Amino acid sequence: MLKEAIDHRPKNNYAYPYDNETLHIKLRTKKNDLSQVTLVYGDPFDWTNEEPNLYEKNMHVAYQDELYDYWFAAIKTINRRTHYVFSLTENKNAKPVIFTERGYYNEVPKNYPPCFFKVPFLNPIDVFDAPTWVKDTIWYQIFPERFGNGDSSNDPEGTLDWGSSVPSPTNFFGGDFQGVIDHLDYLEELGINGLYFTPIFKAKSYHKYDTIDYFEIDPQFGDKDKFRELIGKCHEKGIRVMLDAVFNHSGYYFEPFQDVLENGAQSKYADWFHIQEFPLQFEPRPNYDTFAFVPEMPKLNTENPEVKKYLLDVAKYWVEEFDIDGWRLDVANEIDHQFWREFRQEVKSVKEDVYILGEIWHDSMPWLQGDQFDAVMNYPFTEATLNFFARQSINSEQFANQINNVLAAYPENVNEVAFNLLGSHDTPRVLTRTDGDKNLAKLMYLFQLTFIGTPCIYYGDEIAMTGGEDPGCRKCMVWDEDEQDQDMLEFFKEMIALRHKEPLLRGEGQFRFVETNNDENYVMYERCNSDERILVVINNSAHTLNVSLPQDYDGSTNLLTNQVVNSNISIDAFDFALVKC
Repeated sequence: MLKEAIDHRPKNNYAYPYDNETLHIKLRTKKNDLSQVTLVYGDPFDWTNEEPNLYEKNMHVAYQDELYDYWFAAIKTINRRTHYVFSLTENKNAKPVIFTERGYYNEVPKNYPPCFFKVPFLNPIDVFDAPTWVKDTIWYQIFPERFGNGDSSNDPEGTLDWGSSVPSPTNFFGGDFQGVIDHLDYLEELGINGLYFTPIFKAKSYHKYDTIDYFEIDPQFGDKDKFRELIGKCHEKGIRVMLDAVFNHSGYYFEPFQDVLENGAQSKYADWFHIQEFPLQFEPRPNYDTFAFVPEMPKLNTENPEVKKYLLDVAKYWVEEFDIDGWRLDVANEIDHQFWREFRQEVKSVKEDVYILGEIWHDSMPWLQGDQFDAVMNYPFTEATLNFFARQSINSEQFANQINNVLAAYPENVNEVAFNLLGSHDTPRVLTRTDGDKNLAKLMYLFQLTFIGTPCIYYGDEIAMTGGEDPGCRKCMVWDEDEQDQDMLEFFKEMIALRHKEPLLRGEGQFRFVETNNDENYVMYERCNSDERILVVINNSAHTLNVSLPQDYDGSTNLLTNQVVNSNISIDAFDFALVKC
């Protein structure tokens, strides 16, 4: 038993309340090192004859990555107080070893309960509580300037004909809210029930991440009446709307920053930014904090009470006045945690089920403890999926290891609302990542649409649009049906409809890998609850495979053909199967 690999802390992703009476407990051990782990637990104040009353629950390996096993158990708390230890068995001939908060014992130390791990009290306010509707949502990301030009009267000066040129950092094509309204039927038919808009507020650039006025719509998109009309029509169709909040930095033409440029240290807004010295300098690098080192994007000082009030008023305003359903938070990891705690309190006080999504590309546990975000953009999921399908740089076992590592990093109720994306305005498009291989692209979306969490499709991917790094990934949406890939579009419609139809593929199904095969390069995984199961098999190889299914799937139903499936199934090269029993 490699004790150095064993890890547990009664907090974060290792011990947390799943609901008002259930605790989830995880333990990390070396991969394939232990044959059994038993959770020994009770109420620390529940004693009989001077001994604690204790109960036992066998744990199971929920996830396994390259180095570790992650054992899991769900228990109902006793009087909402819990203390516990772990009984570890290396093999059937070995005596159990007891792992406690203060080391290892040969038996459960019943007369020394202070060494037990403790979850002192399950307070309902500490339960991670994300909006339940997110689990059933399929998002569609819209870059407003490039989705549809429905009203030429608000086009910026120099607007080009739609799609007449490759995108650049400076050209405009006139996308607007009317262009979105004109195509809501298309989105509804696709099966979309959540729209995520990149910034819509007044700004100088085409991308709008350089905000001038957080309380005003950029005139090229329309006005507030048109935005209110858009929200209303979306809600009529059951489509939620999430906006992009750029609170880490403002734009160069933001009025307070212009005042600082004019008045220097005497400006009443001097402390709204992180300025090292006056006068301000832009080259070779700015002498004030910015997004990256971009002089036009000065970083806001969110510890300043005036800045904080201004931004929190912005956050509430768009919820109160327009009934938006979510905020996506740009560069969220560079803003202080206290600001986000207050942001959550303020926004949720207006609309309790607003979805708060942070843009964080790395481990995000500090933001996902119920007091800040509901979710983050799940880029570790993105990278693992790209590695296996698009880059073909890892085998099926390594893919399962990487995905399991992502899942083990967070509580289950966090994973259930994770924002899973394969591409965005910040990355090359999926079909470009696969060098134009549409079968590989389909496999990636199949995995995304059958995975735990809430999937997001970048506009145009459903019709096989291509594009490299920014600005190449920001082409105008193609609306000429003759230029759209109708086969890809039908694939998306079919898979989205299946996800909507099958609750197991959404929030009601747990996720686990059943089998990986490096020689044949296929993966088999399951979405399941206590009553039903759906098995997904993905053939990521260039030849047809005959795959043996688990015995209890014999006689089950192929969800794509409605045919009865026997114990073996044939899967074409770079194809897949979904089986339900």
